[in-house]
Amino acid sequence: MQVLVLNSGSSSIKFQLFTMPDAKVVCSGLVERIGIENAKISYTSEIHNIEKTVTVNTHKDGLQLIASYLMDDKVGVIRSATEIHTVGHRVVHGGSTFAETVEITEEVKQKIKKLSALAPLHNPANLEGILVAEEIFSNAQQVAVFDTAFHQTIPVEAYKYAIPNKFLDEHNIRVYGFHGTSHKYVSEKAIELLGKEKSKIVTIHLGNGCSMTAVKDGKSIDHTLGFAPMNGLIMGTRSGDIDPAVIFYMVNSLGYSLKEVNDLLQKESGMLGLTGYSDLRDIESEAENGNKDCQLALQMNTYRIKKFIGAYASVMNGLDAIVFTAGIGENSTLIRNLVCKDQEFFGIRLDEEKNNIRSKEIRDISLPSSEVKILVIPTNEELEIAKQSFELLA
Repeated sequence: MQVLVLNSGSSSIKFQLFTMPDAKVVCSGLVERIGIENAKISYTSEIHNIEKTVTVNTHKDGLQLIASYLMDDKVGVIRSATEIHTVGHRVVHGGSTFAETVEITEEVKQKIKKLSALAPLHNPANLEGILVAEEIFSNAQQVAVFDTAFHQTIPVEAYKYAIPNKFLDEHNIRVYGFHGTSHKYVSEKAIELLGKEKSKIVTIHLGNGCSMTAVKDGKSIDHTLGFAPMNGLIMGTRSGDIDPAVIFYMVNSLGYSLKEVNDLLQKESGMLGLTGYSDLRDIESEAENGNKDCQLALQMNTYRIKKFIGAYASVMNGLDAIVFTAGIGENSTLIRNLVCKDQEFFGIRLDEEKNNIRSKEIRDISLPSSEVKILVIPTNEELEIAKQSFELLA
């Protein structure tokens, strides 16, 4: 069975084509900086490795570009769309409706659309991916794998908000958690590396969207994102944690509409609001050249990460490892350095020489004296989605 996995983020689309059940990667790639100048596509197969700067204004443009590469006469890996048996889609918000992987029907699509209000940067892109894939790969079975599923083990004292009970009982307002396929994948790899079933791990997923999970004995017990993927850490365009009183002040005293505040916090804040840039590579470059706003934004970003490491070490009553993953977590030596700096109280001691080595392999970048392992584990949400899609339909 050939399974194509589409992982649509807020500004990127990762894709991998697998043969299952052997999980062999036929080709893979990434369309990034969607809607930003100098968007890029990378495409890798057994005999080709291509990187190009392209114009990609929307997720639909990106998906059509991916399909053109898959079926290209010279670099493609399939002759026609009918060779794809299954398309597995990452869907960010499943609400209380979806607690497990499902085959996509019209009813499922309507529910994903309805949940877009809770994940406006993601669910619309996820749904767009489904609709375009249905057009291009019309014979394939479409499967949805939800980011919220891994976090179903979060206990009630962590997922319930301190608001009247009816909002949970009648309206399902609670912490759901996101990036679940990533946190699940890397925490399982970390447990294998540690060689112990009983473990206390903080997984740190840093991309355009960012989140952290407290993983105790292999289960998610707390998470930085909540009802929607907006709070917690400072992200590319999202504010992360903010005092709710600020929202009321903007509306009541500054004359903003609720829609304007929502757009501001979702699309104009975070690193973009602080620096004018949403891509961390641009921010790091500017900071190195003396840009004070970028320097401060990096300090604010990593300060917030350090706060959650402390909080999660407390609720787990210990810490065996911290795991950096996703585009920024895997590639930014600066962010890892700033996060691990002055963390000796927790037994976190970074080996700066190891940290500076670039690699796509799982690696331990802690000093021998570090009581807590500092791990860089490249996430593979696509493999996790392929496995779950295959298991559902096999």
